Amino acid sequence: MPFIKVYIHFVWATKNREPLLDNKVLRLQVWNHIRENAREKGIFLDFISGYADHCHCLVSLGTDQTIQKVAQLIKGESSYWINKHRLTASEFKWQDEYFAVSVSASMLDKVREYIKRQEEHHSKKTFQEECDELILRHGFEQMSDG
Repeated sequence: MPFIKVYIHFVWATKNREPLLDNKVLRLQVWNHIRENAREKGIFLDFISGYADHCHCLVSLGTDQTIQKVAQLIKGESSYWINKHRLTASEFKWQDEYFAVSVSASMLDKVREYIKRQEEHHSKKTFQEECDELILRHGFEQMSDG
């Protein structure tokens, strides 16, 4: 049996970055559902949190899991569940895009703490500022047409 420990930090936003997860009770309900759904699908979701317009997940990939498939399973099912239970005033959708970066074992505690402090973090910084910071920190550049 292979032994694999590949941690991925996922971040994705609500469609058009609408603040549909606008209260803490709702967010906790959604994060708990995502955690339970991930468990049922064999996805090891190590940590989850977020804010009104986005979600952070720290996931350890299984031997047959891809970044794309994990994001698709979590995002697709959770938006379906939110709409089925009419948890938001308007139709809920996640944006198609997402951010995913590998996390070394030595950085796991720092990433967990960062995800845990999303409420506090976003009292000082917008999601767009956070995205720009993540892109710069991880060396990503905007794709160009050339």
